[in-house]
Amino acid sequence: MGLISEVLLLPFAPVRGSAWVIRQVLTEAERIYYDPGTIRTELSRLEEQLEAGEITEEEFDQREDELLNRLETASRGSAGTGDGTAR
Repeated sequence: MGLISEVLLLPFAPVRGSAWVIRQVLTEAERIYYDPGTIRTELSRLEEQLEAGEITEEEFDQREDELLNRLETASRGSAGTGDGTAR
């Protein structure tokens, strides 16, 4: 039965390969998005934008809250998985 199903599903191999690639890209994007170093860098840039007058205090507060929430999520995720990635 295994050989027959593999032969019958062979035309779908490109789809399965594409799905694997999409999962890998998504995993890497999440790793970068929740990386504490990346978040800290974004916080620094945000503070520089505020000091340069490029954004308002309200914009700063809103974006800072979003970044701090991401950092908290990353911290919880790394504590739960042990590999530094949020899941």
